[in-house]
Amino acid sequence: MISIFSLGRLRRVSAVVCAAVMFPIVCAAVELPPLKIPRISRAPKLSDFLNGTPREAEAVVTIFKQFDPHDGEPVSQPTAAYLSYDSKNLYVGWICRDDPAKIRARVAPRKQIDTDDRVTVNIDTFQDHKHAYWFDVNPYGIQYDGRTTDGIGDDPSWEGLWYSEGRITADGYVVLETIPFRSLRFPRARKQLWNICLARAIQRNNEFSIWPFISHAGLPQFVGQFAPIEIDEDISPGRNIQLIPYGLTSRDNYLDPQTGFQQQTEHHVGLDAKAVIRDALTVDLAFNPDFSEIGTDDPKVQVNERYEVIFPERRPFFLENASTFTMPEQLFFSRRIVDPQFGAKLTGSVGRWSLGTLVADDRAPGEVLAQGQTGHGDRAVDAVFRSEREFGHQSHVGLFLGGTEFKTATNRVGSIDLRYVAPHNWTLAGQATTTQTHESPSGYEAGPGYILSLKKSDNHKTIQTIYTDRSPGLNSTLGYISRTDIRRFENYSSYQWKPTASHTVFAYGPSMDTILIYDHEKRLQNWFVDPTFTVTLPNLTQVALSYQQGYELYSGIGFGEQSTTVSLTTSWYKWIDVSGYYNWGTSPNYYPAAGVTPFLGKADNVYALVTLRPQSHLRLDEIYYYTRLATGAGSLPAASLPSGTIFTNHLIRSKINYQFNRDYSFNAILDYNALLPNNALVSSAYSKQADTTLLFTYLPHPGTAVYVGYADTFQNVDYSATASPAYSLLNVPSTSTDRQVFVKVSYLLRF
Repeated sequence: MISIFSLGRLRRVSAVVCAAVMFPIVCAAVELPPLKIPRISRAPKLSDFLNGTPREAEAVVTIFKQFDPHDGEPVSQPTAAYLSYDSKNLYVGWICRDDPAKIRARVAPRKQIDTDDRVTVNIDTFQDHKHAYWFDVNPYGIQYDGRTTDGIGDDPSWEGLWYSEGRITADGYVVLETIPFRSLRFPRARKQLWNICLARAIQRNNEFSIWPFISHAGLPQFVGQFAPIEIDEDISPGRNIQLIPYGLTSRDNYLDPQTGFQQQTEHHVGLDAKAVIRDALTVDLAFNPDFSEIGTDDPKVQVNERYEVIFPERRPFFLENASTFTMPEQLFFSRRIVDPQFGAKLTGSVGRWSLGTLVADDRAPGEVLAQGQTGHGDRAVDAVFRSEREFGHQSHVGLFLGGTEFKTATNRVGSIDLRYVAPHNWTLAGQATTTQTHESPSGYEAGPGYILSLKKSDNHKTIQTIYTDRSPGLNSTLGYISRTDIRRFENYSSYQWKPTASHTVFAYGPSMDTILIYDHEKRLQNWFVDPTFTVTLPNLTQVALSYQQGYELYSGIGFGEQSTTVSLTTSWYKWIDVSGYYNWGTSPNYYPAAGVTPFLGKADNVYALVTLRPQSHLRLDEIYYYTRLATGAGSLPAASLPSGTIFTNHLIRSKINYQFNRDYSFNAILDYNALLPNNALVSSAYSKQADTTLLFTYLPHPGTAVYVGYADTFQNVDYSATASPAYSLLNVPSTSTDRQVFVKVSYLLRF
């Protein structure tokens, strides 16, 4: 489903721009003159704002207006931001008045403050009215940073080295943000003209109040509504070289399917290097890079899914400036590069041009081949290039080239794309792609693909139409294209009433999503209609009811499908967050047992996430997925097949995080996955698995970290080297099949 701003996005949306400035600057209603930031000789301290200590001249912003829930209304709690700089840093001090008992904040891991009250600074350093860094801080000084791009959205993968402090007081909280110039990218000039946005989030009110005033009426231009600031001095990030050496040692006891229980000790060392060229371009080089990030993917249902289930990228090298490679068609999905040894990347902006290029090897294609097979031990070579030229206001034309090669198999991709922001909130976007694939023994295939979309949105309504055309020969090995040989039409529209006088219901209204898909032989493949009604309430609460009706052609068989979904997201009390949905209806059995044709079943899907915060340092997460598919009346393709449950899948995750302070934390993750199939009806295998992960972390800032961990996997198998067969199934996951103890250390060196 298409949406302009979900409740989840609004938890992070940051903004800031139309203020009263003391000394003496008056904020204009339409085009603001640059807000001059004064230079100081003494860096401010958090205690200065706590004690009211006299400071040097600062630019003071006190007039904040709501972006949500009521566009343009004054901030509900007094807020003041104080801006200054010296030769090394930009300083923003905050004094936020509030009832301390109502403040929502925790001593949390970095970047895990989505539901906390917080303040944020957003900076468009190139004045392109499109890209900006954001720096969020909660009342305890916990950081959340990233980059945002109009037309694409937030990218929290960017990691900056900056400093923050925060403290809750008797009448609210104070925060001090210190942002080193060397952590930013900006063009060299005699004086700096940037665009900025300051914002405060008050979560119990669903409130984001901003300076200058940024309105929904100006969307999709968010960064485009920032206010200008002036730093009247030739500042520069200076020499900015970063080296991050790392070392990892692990002891692994595992069950090998061929040879039984084995032990293995591994040691890895590597180096990530970063350098900034002319204050704007970033070069990343990696030798035996730290591509393995500590942690595990959140669970996803992977049973009876027609298309590949993908997990988000988590590896630091690929995450840096990942939005550079974002296009309407996902032609590059970095997780396709599975096991690289070397990597190099160049990203950045020069004038109205932006570019990104990445080259890496990948050992995975050679590793999956058995010893003696052609290509065993060889590696693929992968490369992508992306360039954009901006024109007008927030419009651009882009070029993408990509390719991969392994032995005699090659894939080449070329694409051009356009985004044009027209008056009255209309956005036109399009992309044309062509690919060529050579692979023995299957030979050669090629084909084009096209996407065209038109969108209009404002404070109340959203209208979008998307046409997607993918030929049968379209293939991007490094991308994610779920389906080819389609002509797909999608229309989405929504309307939200936002009562200005109500403090109980902030918004409500319907939406409609429709999809129609044909193949290139003009055969109907799918149609889908999804009307939804959504209500937004205080305390980040949203309730939605939707009904889906559709048709799907699968394996030459047409299925009429329907389902109903009820969903809820709420943080009604500051010590608990709840989100989830219940979906019931019909769904095909995509992977029936041998000799059985696909057939329609009755489906039930449940998802629940409960987050408990008994106190400010402790967080407990419980995640549960329940998926069940059963036979329906007359749905079985043969009378001899048994009726009843086709399969049941339970996914459970329990997470415990104790944050001793901002630097030290302990995490425990317990996972359970049980798949219970009826093998007369479905081809899935009976399995139960339990995983335990214990992790102690010392993370003073990005790049420098110490991890000490223990992980163990239990499966419902029994192994005996003397038995025949050697493996047998158990009812409970009681056999440890992969036990690991590891220590990982990395250290940031900055020059």
